[in-house]
Amino acid sequence: MANRLGLLLFAGLMFLCTTVLGQDTTRVISEASQQQNTETGPVNEFFRSDSKIYVAVGILVIIFICIVLYLVRLDRRLTKLEKE
Repeated sequence: MANRLGLLLFAGLMFLCTTVLGQDTTRVISEASQQQNTETGPVNEFFRSDSKIYVAVGILVIIFICIVLYLVRLDRRLTKLEKE
């Protein structure tokens, strides 16, 4: 049980870190604190048109959840086999 709790805590912290630190869209270019906006590239324009970015993020979240559920199910099966 503690192993599962640790796994869920780890997954939650990883998700939190990626959401907090993963979307820095500006960066410092020179000492004069000039900033370049990275949202104007062709890839970003493609994903931001018609809210396609939300579809991509949704698919990634679904894949992540499926992987976590698979690992939890596999852990339960292995625990059951170890007890036998």
